[in-house]
Amino acid sequence: MTAVKAPAARGTSGAGQIVKLAVLLAFVLLFLIPVYVLVVTSFKPLDEADPSSAWSLPDQWSTSGWSAAWNELKGGLANSVKIAVTGSIISAVLGSLNGYVLSKWRFPGADVVFTLFLFGMFIPYQAVMIPLAGVLTDIELSGTIRGLILAHVVYGIPICTLIFRNYYVTIPDELIEASRVDGAGMLRTYWSVVLPVSGPAFAVTIIWQFTSMWNDFLFAVFLGAPDSWPVTVMLNNTAGSGAVAVQYNQQMASALLASLPTLLVYLLLGRFFMRGLMAGALKG
Repeated sequence: MTAVKAPAARGTSGAGQIVKLAVLLAFVLLFLIPVYVLVVTSFKPLDEADPSSAWSLPDQWSTSGWSAAWNELKGGLANSVKIAVTGSIISAVLGSLNGYVLSKWRFPGADVVFTLFLFGMFIPYQAVMIPLAGVLTDIELSGTIRGLILAHVVYGIPICTLIFRNYYVTIPDELIEASRVDGAGMLRTYWSVVLPVSGPAFAVTIIWQFTSMWNDFLFAVFLGAPDSWPVTVMLNNTAGSGAVAVQYNQQMASALLASLPTLLVYLLLGRFFMRGLMAGALKG
């Protein structure tokens, strides 16, 4: 009886796998359809870039859309790199120090301070926009890249602290106690024991903050100026760049240019992302 039923079970399992793969393939195709339209349209000359022929390959491949998009966005791309790279690194470092103190070098009232940090995660941008603009004006950083970096870093401290705090809770307390017995102080313990194993948490916070800063539009419009506008604002401006005809090829190329850096960050650090998230979810 067992020998007869085994092939049927294997057949059922094989059919289930085929159904799962078919569903996954359908979702992949559904996701890639807009990407296909973006890529194909970006390589069409202006006279071929039309919604009626969005699915067709170009008769004549052209990089004119990419050249126009680069000329339009290169200033915004440079500003976005300055804001996102600098801001994400500063946010990660501050979040790491905060998480370390709140999890491994506790002090009276640490839980209260951590709760106050968490409150910052639930404050919407719109609620702090006017006071933040006033503060940046008072310290003469309004309309500057440094002002945008400061705004993003301050607003990102709560989530970065939460990620690092939950990650550091998983580090055995015996390691910290052993370093104290050996005479290491707070900073020495952090540098020699905690920091070397913080790679996954840094990857999570850097990806999170980089993506948030790169995709930001509200802070950039409200707190920035034309010479400090990031790529998101410049990308929005390309929507009305065509005086007579809508330049679909340039718009599609611009969208791809604006999204490539975040894709690159995920490719470089993505393997650490889930590891860091799961480590912080196991305990704490």
